[in-house]
Amino acid sequence: MCRQGHRSAVDTVADADHAVPTGPGTPADVRQAVRRALAGRSGGLTRDAEDAAGDVLLVASELVTNAMLHGGGVTGFDVTRTERAVRLSVSDRSDRLPVAVDPFDEVGRMRVGGRGWMIVCTLASDVVVSRLRAGGKRITAEVPLLPGPRV
Repeated sequence: MCRQGHRSAVDTVADADHAVPTGPGTPADVRQAVRRALAGRSGGLTRDAEDAAGDVLLVASELVTNAMLHGGGVTGFDVTRTERAVRLSVSDRSDRLPVAVDPFDEVGRMRVGGRGWMIVCTLASDVVVSRLRAGGKRITAEVPLLPGPRV
């Protein structure tokens, strides 16, 4: 689903015990929830983690925007911070899996939009798409807070 060299997976059915709780529904709400998660840990962020926070905010915005534009709306959101990464989960109503769109159309013109999934796949170290039993899907992306090689 993401490009080669990037770890990603598709679960055929998500476990009902891991349902994502309903939460913020707009990109601005989600960015605020991510900021709270980043600030809520004692000791704050290292300099490198502060730099990576922009990546986390961008991935969160893209996941929610894609759910709103292509997934029938956000049905759940969760953010979890560890020492090394932030895990973001966004659920929506659509069973359609995300696809990477070529930035150029069939005659070589640059397309407007269509880069959200590519951004998620580039910035996240791990992406899992899970189909939900009640319908829809959950996308979970883990964005590192520490510098590391990007594919």
